[in-house]
Amino acid sequence: MNWPAVRAIYLFEMARAWRTLLQSLVAPVISTSLYFVVFGAAIGSRLTVVEGVPYGAFIVPGLIMLSLLTQSIANASFGIYFPRFSGTIYEILSAPISPVEIVIGYVGAAASKSIVLGLVILATAALFVPLRIEHPLWMALFLVLTAVTFSLFGFVIGLWADGFEKLQLVPLLIVTPLTFLGGSFYSIDMLPPVWRAISLLNPVVYLVSGFRWSFYGQGDVAVGVSLAMAFLFLLICLGLVTWMFRTGYRLKT
Repeated sequence: MNWPAVRAIYLFEMARAWRTLLQSLVAPVISTSLYFVVFGAAIGSRLTVVEGVPYGAFIVPGLIMLSLLTQSIANASFGIYFPRFSGTIYEILSAPISPVEIVIGYVGAAASKSIVLGLVILATAALFVPLRIEHPLWMALFLVLTAVTFSLFGFVIGLWADGFEKLQLVPLLIVTPLTFLGGSFYSIDMLPPVWRAISLLNPVVYLVSGFRWSFYGQGDVAVGVSLAMAFLFLLICLGLVTWMFRTGYRLKT
């Protein structure tokens, strides 16, 4: 393993985040705080408790997951797309560094930035509502697993996209709607049976449910199922990245 090369890619991507701190950290925290204030004030005044948890505290895991998914994809997709756009990707491909090391560098940096953002949002939410984390180790596991998985997904999008517009296509039209419909601001048990069954087809439901379980010890689906679905999506993303490097898809053209 060429760790100096991995470290160089990782530190370069992290340095880019510090140069754009307002966009990378401040803006998502403000946006999430606005979600919290609006939903907490508008809905929380009418729906005070959900499954024994105050509504303001109930939506915190969903808000963190919303930011984690979108920022992981954005960080990783832009990180690998820009070298392709500028042509510097050929310098990386011709260097004595393997595809595994390239992925670790880019995905590791994207996941690190998303995890930091998630922790900052968690600390910000604690200023608004009293929080409890019943299973902190499981919370950390879901946080890291989700950040790594969707950073890999963003890496795939960054290789697939042939324009800046496509970088926003999947997050805006697919991931964000699925997150809003995945129980981020409500429990799917509140839905009619038919709609609850349909919601179970949404993979984000399992991520939000598992993450919420780590906070309050209860979720919409069993925590084992949530964990299995998260690992399944991770394996799918790893398979896609492996195939792209083996075939040179959008890397050599």
